[in-house]
Amino acid sequence: MSTAAQDAPSEAGSSHAPGLRGRPWLTLLAVAVGVMMVALDSTIVAIANPAIQQDLHASLADVQWITNGYLLALAVSLITAGKLGDRFGHRQTFLVGVAGFAVTSAAIGLSTSVPTIVAFRVLQGLFGALMQPSALGLLRVTFPPDKLNMAIGIWSGVVGASTAAGPIVGGLLVQHVSWEAVFFINVPVGFAALVFGVVILKDARAEGAPKSFDVPGIVLLSGAMFCLVWGLIKAPAWGWGDVQTLGFLAAAVLAFVGFGLRESRVNEPLVPLSMFRSVPLTAGTVLMVLMAFSFIGGLFFVTFYLQNIHGLSPVESGVHLLPLTGMMIVGAPVSGVLINRFGPRLPLMVGMILTAASLWGMSTLEADSGTGIVSLWFVLLGLGLAPVMVGTTDVIVSNAPAELAGVAGGLQQSAMQVGGSLGTAVLGVLMASRVSSVLPDQWAEAKLPKLGPDEMAAWEDAAKVGVVPQAKISSGQATDTVAGVVHASFISGMGLAFTVAAIVALVGAGFAVLTKKGATAEPDLTSSSFMDPSDTDSPKASSVIRDA
Repeated sequence: MSTAAQDAPSEAGSSHAPGLRGRPWLTLLAVAVGVMMVALDSTIVAIANPAIQQDLHASLADVQWITNGYLLALAVSLITAGKLGDRFGHRQTFLVGVAGFAVTSAAIGLSTSVPTIVAFRVLQGLFGALMQPSALGLLRVTFPPDKLNMAIGIWSGVVGASTAAGPIVGGLLVQHVSWEAVFFINVPVGFAALVFGVVILKDARAEGAPKSFDVPGIVLLSGAMFCLVWGLIKAPAWGWGDVQTLGFLAAAVLAFVGFGLRESRVNEPLVPLSMFRSVPLTAGTVLMVLMAFSFIGGLFFVTFYLQNIHGLSPVESGVHLLPLTGMMIVGAPVSGVLINRFGPRLPLMVGMILTAASLWGMSTLEADSGTGIVSLWFVLLGLGLAPVMVGTTDVIVSNAPAELAGVAGGLQQSAMQVGGSLGTAVLGVLMASRVSSVLPDQWAEAKLPKLGPDEMAAWEDAAKVGVVPQAKISSGQATDTVAGVVHASFISGMGLAFTVAAIVALVGAGFAVLTKKGATAEPDLTSSSFMDPSDTDSPKASSVIRDA
């Protein structure tokens, strides 16, 4: 028996643990339960925001910080968190993330002021960042190469399903319990993930794992990510030509340049630039950005369409997204099998083409489009996204050296965060511009009473989210006519946004041509991290790390 196997009983701390610790499929279960909290929180809190605003008498800006504080902390710290996993072990990093996420969730639920909620949301984002790259790092070193795609496929399915389930779960909790329950639900889930993790997860560190930290590099990268994401978040409100927007984006560029110069000279860089000599890894990263731009940026308008145009409740709109969720759940593991058999290139190309087709289809939706046609485009979108989510993750992680699995996981998640923020900001500007352009003309064509500049601006703001505020309708305006004009303006803007998203998805299909699976070796791990060789799914003890 190998040294690692001999060490297992003492590491496990009990006589039965060696039979569980390090088992690949149980490892997948453990990390999936933990990451499910992070994915769920990315959408579930949006449903609770109105209730929080009303209960705590908060302003709109205060409520926006509840979401932005979390997303900023997550985006800024993902790559650094991945490095922590590579340095100290993915198991320890993951468990700290799970425990911290559950504790901060409970603290948010007990909070009685918005500043306190925002502070704990920032901490929650930091702990969430610890989990996601470590989860991918654990999968990378636990699963043999021929089963890694399937594992990532199931993991991606859990992430996608949790993200899409957020509005449904959040709506039910807010409607039948309270907004605090949206956060308290993470406590039992986190406890279960922590128990699973302690019993099942096995430390995983490659022989070439980093021994030091590039602190200046961390500061430069964190500053660059903060300026970039914050600039994108605020651009719609400030304006793209505003000095504040341009200042933050310029600062991001300068910080990224400084980071690149720093990384090219330091002995143990935070992100070795040599990683990007791999054309498939670079193409996979760009593809992830483009996919998130199209998907997250485009999907932003769907909730407004369902709730404000079709009049659905938050729970009902979440239910209408089930075709998308269902296809992602079913398609992710199937995509893993297909990618393992045919490689990632063809599934990624087909996935992005299907994504583009579905987004183009959504650009043709009208205010009175039926549930059937909307569900059809959701089904097609889910089928397209599944292989892209799985394939890009696999391409990025498998083309990075095993000792940088955490950094690669952080890179993958950061690409998604940046792409989603960029898509929401850019498509939001296009949407707003189109509404501002067409609403005055349609208002005049409908022979509605002429409005002053301030009144028209107020109606434009309402039309950008498809809302028809009854209080603004004067005695000379027919309610149905006003609603028709507002909804038509919204549909026009949404159509433009989805058209651009479809074009970006097609560009992504071009980048898919450059991808391929990495030469993922079965990693040679330290004795404390090697799994029981009696497990037929585990790598052989004689495996040696090779750069992917």
